[in-house]
Amino acid sequence: MHRTTTNRYQQLTDKFSCIAELWPQHRRAELEKVINFSSFIFNRLLCDEPLLLKLPEMLDQAERSAHYRTDLHAQLAEYSDENAVMKQLRTFRNHEIIAIAWRDIVASWPVEQSLSHVSKLAEAMIFESYAWHYADCVKAWGTPKNADGKEQPMLIIGMGKLGGGELNFSSDIDLIFTYPEVGETEGARRSIANAQFFTRLGQRLIKSLDQVTVDGFCYRVDMRLRPFGESGPLVMSFAALEDYYQEQGRDWERYAMVKARVMGREMYPQYQELRQMLRPFVFRRYIDFSAIQSLRRMKAMIRSEVRRRGLNNNIKLGPGGIREIEFIAQVFQLIRGGREPSLRGRGLLETLQAIKQQQLLDAPDVDGMMSAYRFLRRLENLLQAMEDKQTQTLPEGSGDQQQLAEVMGFDNYNKLQDELNQHMSNVHQVFEDLIGDEEDHGQAIDARYVELWSLANDPEQTANIFNELALDIKEKSLSDLSAALGSFKAELAKKTLGPRGREVVRHLMPKLISTVLAHPEGEFGLERVLMVLAKIVTRTTYLELLDEHPAALEQLVKLCTASPMITELLGRYPILLDELLDPQQLYKPVELSSYKSELSDYLTRIPEEDMEQQMEALRQFKQTCILRIAAADIAGVLPVMQVSDHLTYLAEAIVEQVINQAWRQMAAKYGEPNHLLNREGRGFAVLGYGKVGGWELGYNSDLDIVFIHDCPLSSYTDGDKSIDGRQFYLRLAQRITHLFSTRTPSGILYEIDTRLRPSGASGLMVSPIESYEEYQLQEAWTWEHQALVRARPIYGDDILVDAFSKVRKKVLCLPREQSELRDEVVKMREKMREHLGSKKKHRFMLKQDQGGITDIEFLTQYWVLNYSHSDSNLSYWSDNVRILQSLVAADVLTREQAKQLVEAYTTMRNEIHRRNLLNLDADVAEDKFTQHRQFVSEMWCNWMKKEQQS
Repeated sequence: MHRTTTNRYQQLTDKFSCIAELWPQHRRAELEKVINFSSFIFNRLLCDEPLLLKLPEMLDQAERSAHYRTDLHAQLAEYSDENAVMKQLRTFRNHEIIAIAWRDIVASWPVEQSLSHVSKLAEAMIFESYAWHYADCVKAWGTPKNADGKEQPMLIIGMGKLGGGELNFSSDIDLIFTYPEVGETEGARRSIANAQFFTRLGQRLIKSLDQVTVDGFCYRVDMRLRPFGESGPLVMSFAALEDYYQEQGRDWERYAMVKARVMGREMYPQYQELRQMLRPFVFRRYIDFSAIQSLRRMKAMIRSEVRRRGLNNNIKLGPGGIREIEFIAQVFQLIRGGREPSLRGRGLLETLQAIKQQQLLDAPDVDGMMSAYRFLRRLENLLQAMEDKQTQTLPEGSGDQQQLAEVMGFDNYNKLQDELNQHMSNVHQVFEDLIGDEEDHGQAIDARYVELWSLANDPEQTANIFNELALDIKEKSLSDLSAALGSFKAELAKKTLGPRGREVVRHLMPKLISTVLAHPEGEFGLERVLMVLAKIVTRTTYLELLDEHPAALEQLVKLCTASPMITELLGRYPILLDELLDPQQLYKPVELSSYKSELSDYLTRIPEEDMEQQMEALRQFKQTCILRIAAADIAGVLPVMQVSDHLTYLAEAIVEQVINQAWRQMAAKYGEPNHLLNREGRGFAVLGYGKVGGWELGYNSDLDIVFIHDCPLSSYTDGDKSIDGRQFYLRLAQRITHLFSTRTPSGILYEIDTRLRPSGASGLMVSPIESYEEYQLQEAWTWEHQALVRARPIYGDDILVDAFSKVRKKVLCLPREQSELRDEVVKMREKMREHLGSKKKHRFMLKQDQGGITDIEFLTQYWVLNYSHSDSNLSYWSDNVRILQSLVAADVLTREQAKQLVEAYTTMRNEIHRRNLLNLDADVAEDKFTQHRQFVSEMWCNWMKKEQQS
């Protein structure tokens, strides 16, 4: 490109005296710089005195975009002729784009402001042109209506950078036209179908923006992103659009739809309906690693185009260019956008900021990309402002290069080139690490594993290959492995995978077999891993996750080999496979003190009013945490006591959030009980009994809970639909139970058992604290007081928690007749053993058989109920281990006795945890734990036999 810039300023000032007369000095200095840089601006000003007269005033208005719509609307309203409208549109565009380019060249605003103004200008031009043509078409053909007689608009969806609010200076605009419902026009001499009306309207709109006239054109309009491309109808109804994307939508169309935005704020109510319909197509509900592979293919196509067209020095398509930054952002949007709303933004910078906040990339890498993006986009705008041409290629002429460098703020072009190279190098490194090329991600696999999978249906051949691999596995196990592979492949043939799914399976299976057999106990793990695969094989995205990430595959093998329970968990809830990507996090459960805050943060990403997603998120959080706890348990990071602590703290965090959700729903419907105006909290508490009360939850434990409140009889809710305060708490408790037990795609939260409430299943769902106290003191059975030993508040405000603690202490410290108490405890224990004890020959049931866990629990409860009257400290704790320790302090037990009971208790609980992980019943061979069982039985005999004296 060659330009002569000498005397440009002189030419303008000689022709237009208004510059010297009306322009302030600083604007004249800027004018010389601007026209020497941009031939486009110079040529426009040379033939547009009205613009020269108003340009200084325009440049003083930094936020002109706020008036684009109103100014253009007023100007177009003066015309009834289409040609006059087209002329005015071009004049308006040229005037405003020059003001934008001016600020870019003199660097008087950040690039984000420039991109926003260019995008808002395009939106104003598109929508006001549409509004003029719509009114004109209505005069000719009537008003389009649906079957109910409601007027139908045409929605114009801006795609790409227009949709993202990041349009560049000379960009094409990508549009899709749609309308809500089919029907016919009304009010004209002859009706036409809505589809015909909107097609004609669309054609006129494109012409008014795209057609080149003596005044130039506004925008090149590209309609190829619409369904079926150039061969498809110009305009489609919502229903037709939805059908297309659900049944035929391709990957690149999904990526394009991420940035889709309707033009004109008036259209947003209708667009929300369409957006809800299209969201499942754009943002998959589960993590979607197919995005990486598809983006790689798109990148390969772009590289081929760059090579084919000889595009050198291209800051958009070259390595580390604008397109690679866009791809990086899209990877996270498409993989995780279905689960993470903050990644659904249209703008690139806001998406990068969300990636940084979610810690999906290292902060310095994200900061570097944001800096590179701003630099590249400003450079792109300046390149296009030179001639108002759509280019992203650096100039070759030394004069142009020097001017570009100066406007970018550099002394010379070499310094500009150095900084540009650094930015693009940084971006390309992140891109390669994250996406790379398709061929970069092949994993070297012994060819025999590929052969093993291809011949999996032939047991004799697979046996030979296993022998060649010289694996240290017994012959019977090798036979079992061959059978498992053959059976899996045979089942696979019956499933509908599609071409992409079968290709991923072909890549994945040799890696999987190799990884399984590399594990020391792989012979036991293969069948379990195949069980998980059988559950997810029709969900290609999960297969791609394992194919893409060897570390995830390795963790899958490790966990499945160690635990059938985890195998079942992963098979039932494949979304958990996402957790296998980061082994450091996988084996690091949430800090005990952080479960509530972590869950709260997790839920803030989901709108409070979206109850379905809130409920699903609670379940996903629970499963993710349980997977991490179990992984740490398997790895030996957590001892049994801490496993139970983590499971209990997790349950408490979930209880709190369920109550919050239930409360919001109830308060929205009825208001809040008015007695809460004069006090802190909600006047509501949840009491945890049994395992949750004793901080002893296991992986499969349910929650034994009781609801209490302290609502006076005189209380009513303060909403429009007021109800009795106690009725409010009853419905709240029912709602909480419903939220826990509702089955979503991720299962239920917890099995809830409320039968320990006063009067059991026939009693009130939620009790006033005074009624609870009265029941415990006057009507409760001994076994209910035993249960109270292991009860504690797991949710509640301070007032009610304190009130319950006083009731519990009062009840536990009641004086009791020792022999009567002992008889009741023994009677209940024998009854339990009769119903729940082992029926298996030569097996010992860890919980219920003689000398087992329940004997220890009953002994502990007996001691608390018997001795708290004389030492109230015994009533403080609700967990067995600390109660046993406090019994030493109270001189009820010797230190050695307590130590042996604690050891027996924790050892047997540990075995139950281990067997839970293996999906085994809680019983062992009768020759196990004999020493512990004997000691527990002796303690039971010493304390609970009839002749025992106080």
